[in-house]
Amino acid sequence: MITRTAVVAAKTGLHARPAALFAKAAGEAGVPVQISVADKDPVAANSLLQLMTLGVERGDTVTLHAEDGADAALDALVELLETDFDA
Repeated sequence: MITRTAVVAAKTGLHARPAALFAKAAGEAGVPVQISVADKDPVAANSLLQLMTLGVERGDTVTLHAEDGADAALDALVELLETDFDA
């Protein structure tokens, strides 16, 4: 299992449009990816509904989890999370 951390840059956190874009990208990553924040249990990163339940706000640090060998996929998802879509 490998992990990556990212600080969420989107002004609205992982809500609405940023969450939808992230869930779509996670679904296209080719490997199952989970995301967690603080002391909440990890959820499927490709599930918009599950992402919304995390309540991630701008500036929160999230952790991505995937099987070994998914380094490139996680790196791309981190880059997406650290992008402010409204800038």
